[in-house]
Amino acid sequence: MQAIQMSAIPITVAVLFHSGFGHTARQAEAVRRGIERVAGASVLYLTSAEAQGRLDDLELADAIIFGAPTYMGSASGPFKTFMDSTSKAYARGAWKDKIAAGFTNSASRSGDKLATLTQFAIFAAQHCMHWVNLGLPAGNNSTHGSEQDLNRLGFWLGAASQSNADQGPDVAPPEADLLTAEHLGERVSIVTQQFVRGRLPAAEGLWSGMSREARHDRVRL
Repeated sequence: MQAIQMSAIPITVAVLFHSGFGHTARQAEAVRRGIERVAGASVLYLTSAEAQGRLDDLELADAIIFGAPTYMGSASGPFKTFMDSTSKAYARGAWKDKIAAGFTNSASRSGDKLATLTQFAIFAAQHCMHWVNLGLPAGNNSTHGSEQDLNRLGFWLGAASQSNADQGPDVAPPEADLLTAEHLGERVSIVTQQFVRGRLPAAEGLWSGMSREARHDRVRL
C-alpha cells in the first residue's frame, strides 16, 4: 500500500549526555547526525553539566535522548548528578509526554550496559515520558554476521557501543556502533514527528478518513 506523504513537522530533539574520556561524546555526535537527517528536526545538544543550568530549554524540547558511559554497572556519576537535579521538573510534570531514548558506551562488550539503559528508561518513566527502543534486530549473531553489522552487540532498549580501554576517541567506538547511534537519532526524530503530528487538530480529519490498514502504513516524512 502506498505510503502517505506529509510535510515535515518542526520538532526539537535534545541530546543530553556525559562523556568521561570522549568515547560517549562521539556516540552523542552520531545520534545528532541521525536526528539531523530528518527534515524539520533541530537538535539541542547539551552535556549533563550544561543541562543543569538549562532545564527551561529542555522543557521546550519535544524529545530527550539520554547518554552516558557505563561505569561500575550504572550511569556515570556526573550524569546521575544531573538526574537528581531534575527533581523540581519531576514534581511539576514538566517532561510529561515527551519522547525519550538512551545510549551508552563501555569498554567491555556487555559491561552491564543494559543496567544503564534500564536506569534511563526508569528515569524517563518517572518523568512520565514515552520510551523509544532501538528498533533494530541483533547483528553479528550468526555465521553470516560481522563486526560491521548494526546493533552488533545485541541491545534492544537503546543504542550500545563498545570502546577498547586502550584506544582513544579518535578510533573508538567503531563505525558500526556509531551508525547504530545514528539510527537511534533518526528513529527518535521520526517517532517524535509522528507523535507531535497526532496532537495537531488538522490530523484528526486526515486519520479519521483512513481505513485501519492505511493508518498502520509507514508514514514517510
